[in-house]
Order: sequence, then structure tokens, then C-alpha cells
Amino acid sequence: MEAQLKRELGTSTLRATGHSGGGCISDGLSYDTDSGRVFAKINRKSEARKMFDGEKASLDAIQSTNTIKVPKPVKVIDLEGGGSVFVMEHVDMRSLNRYSARLGEQLADLHLHNKRLKEKQSKAEQTVGKGQSEVPIVEQFGFDTTTCCGYLPQVNDWQSDWVSFYAQQRLQHQLSLVEKSYGDREARELWASLQIKLPQLFAGIKVEPALLHGDLWSGNVAEYSDGPIIFDPASFYGHSEYELGIAGMFGGFGKQFYNAYHEKIPKAPGFEKRIQLYQLFHYLNHWNHFGSSYRGSSLRIMKDLSK
Repeated sequence: MEAQLKRELGTSTLRATGHSGGGCISDGLSYDTDSGRVFAKINRKSEARKMFDGEKASLDAIQSTNTIKVPKPVKVIDLEGGGSVFVMEHVDMRSLNRYSARLGEQLADLHLHNKRLKEKQSKAEQTVGKGQSEVPIVEQFGFDTTTCCGYLPQVNDWQSDWVSFYAQQRLQHQLSLVEKSYGDREARELWASLQIKLPQLFAGIKVEPALLHGDLWSGNVAEYSDGPIIFDPASFYGHSEYELGIAGMFGGFGKQFYNAYHEKIPKAPGFEKRIQLYQLFHYLNHWNHFGSSYRGSSLRIMKDLSK
């Protein structure tokens, strides 16, 4: 693999640094190259290319907003022995601590970026002689590329209605996978009653398309010398509240983070119920990744929201 990496990166130096990382899906190694230190994320599965292409597109999209730090993506490479490697900037990271409030501020800026562009363009159109914004404004929900939450691909087809997008392309997709693997009758019946009630959870609020990290649990955030950093994204344009679903499931985000975030994006009426709804996706996704220990949490939320 290292000989191939040297060729693909056009470097005469490729020296392993001893830094390693990774999670339950991919392994990671750091290397010194002619142009600096890089981090290589390695996955030997056949679907690795799709997963890494989605991650690279996500990092590119977040980086282009200039709101919050992500590792700069370099290249996705198909390995000769099968699988792929995703090369990105190496960043010396430590656990989130002193920059928790700044993470909240910058995450809100990421979520507000598309809305602010839209407002800026609207203002410019009212001023004589001002043209279109050079940065495209996103009016729908979805993403141009397939992204993966874990190793499962997400359906990111563009839709103008958020409730339809979330029901069909997030919950229904996960429940179809549950049905295929487990044939769970109770899940099927609860979903039939819940989906009728979904529009009620969004009564009186307008959902603006926001660029999301998409998998923002505490294991995908950290800090470096200059501030917070987020990584391992599964991006798409969706409801900003969706981001806070998984953030609340496994801990790691304190009051400072939430206070700073809600200072810029206040909670809308019905926020708590919708957070439950967004956690449902992640419990179903975990059920499909790791097995039926996540069944109980998934069914409990569906029961609560179907009442």
C-alpha cells in the first residue's frame, strides 16, 4: 500500500509517524510526506470508495463555508489489493474541553450559512447594479453525492419538502433495512401510525435547508491548538435541529456548547419532540449496524411520538 500511496501523492518521502487512529469501521495511519503530515483512513471493503467519496464531498462542502475547522481532504485512492484509502490533512487533536462554547457558535454559523447567503442575495437583488451571488444557494433538502452514516449509504435525492425527505429518505429507508434483516412486525405497525403524525411535529415552523455535519456525536468532535474541529461527516442539507439529535444521545456536549449554539439559533416550539424524532434515525441506524440491542430505544421513541 505504501508504494502506491507514494506514487498517488507524488511524494519521495512517505514515513509512518506512529500516530494511528480509526473507529469501528476504518483504520487510520499518519505519514510524513514531502508536503507535510497526512492522515490516511483505510478500509478494505468493496463499498469503501462510495463511503470515502461521500466523506470527501462533505469535508469540501463544510470547508467552503469558512465557519468551522475540518481536516482538509487530499485524495481518495482505490487500493490495488481491494478497498480504498482516504488521505487528508493530519491535525493534532485532543478531547474537546476549552473550546466547547466556540464549537456551539461555529456549528450555528455552519447551519446559518446557507440562510445568510440567501438573505445577502435577496438584499443584493434589491440594489440596482448588483448581480447574482457567486456561491450557489441551496433551496432544497438533500446532497449532490451519496454520503454514509457509518457504512450505510444515505439516500440524498433532492426534495423541496423536509418532512417528506426525512420520512422517506431517512426513516423509511432505515425501517426497510430493519424489515429486510429482522421482519419486525411491531416496528412496521408503529411506523404506520407515526408517519401520519409527522406533519404535526412541524406545525408553525419553517425549515430552511442547512448544511449539516450529519453524524455529530462526541467521537467526531475535538479541539486543536486554535479551536474546535469536526470530522467524519455524513453531510447533506437538512433541518438544523437534526444535528442535535445524535449529539444528545451519547453525551460529551456540555451546557456551554448548547448555550452558545442556541444564542444564535433559539429553540423553536416543539423542539424536544423533534429531537426525539431525529434520534429515532440514529437508533434505527445503530440497529442496522450493530444489532437488536437498539430495538428497544427505536420502538420506545415511535410509541412516544405516535401518542
